[in-house]
Amino acid sequence: MVDYARQAHKTSLRAACKAVGISRSLYHYKPDTTRDEPVIAALQDLVERYPRYGFGKMFPILRRQGHKWNHKRVYRVYCALGLNMRRKGKKRLPSRSPEPLKVPESVNQCWSIDFMSDALWCGRKFRTFNMVDDFNREALAIEVDLNLPARRIIRVLDRVAMWRGYPKKLRMDNGPELTSAKMAEWAEANGVVLEFIKPGKPTQNSYVERFNRTYREEVLDMYVFRTLSEVREITDKWLTEYNEERPHESLGNLTPVEYLASRNGQETSNITRH
Repeated sequence: MVDYARQAHKTSLRAACKAVGISRSLYHYKPDTTRDEPVIAALQDLVERYPRYGFGKMFPILRRQGHKWNHKRVYRVYCALGLNMRRKGKKRLPSRSPEPLKVPESVNQCWSIDFMSDALWCGRKFRTFNMVDDFNREALAIEVDLNLPARRIIRVLDRVAMWRGYPKKLRMDNGPELTSAKMAEWAEANGVVLEFIKPGKPTQNSYVERFNRTYREEVLDMYVFRTLSEVREITDKWLTEYNEERPHESLGNLTPVEYLASRNGQETSNITRH
């Protein structure tokens, strides 16, 4: 409009800007169209690597990668790329008698375990046995197979205990594999207390239930599996990402491994001071 006014009416730049209603500095302003290219590249890289992560997960990862961009700028680019996913939440009635879970003070005080199920491309169903340490939300194991009887569950628990140590308590539901005599004998032999939640009260096992949701969204619902080998391979890779790369809001945006290391460092420093 300014250029048209100058050419059509032979006016000066000052008069043309005044007539259009803009300042001369705005007329001369040349936006830097390449300024956001590093932000775009970084976000696109994260989206490709973590397709289920939202802005709340991506921004702490960018910080850990060393980027100092302001969160408003990153969110503006994030929305401009159309990466913000709209989620329709369910309306829930407030709980009348909530039973809050106590966060353990150290590792191996309480593990939460649970089962999940899904199906291969051919329609054959498989199950997963998931295990989480309540202290730092670390995923200790995900066992995948067509059938997971009590003997198999005990082998998985012993395998994890070889490098982690046995827990003081196991929190679980009332499935037949977990209420079996074999499970009770194993717990008694290893000094483990079995804590069963009330039937129909999955919120009493919230740590592993929340983990199950994440595993469902980022693995089971993201891929079409043809074989159990594919499920195990992708699950093992995702477990490393979950424990070592994925920030958790409940842990101050640290990963489970980082949170455990920070708590161990605090305990060591407290011992040194005393």
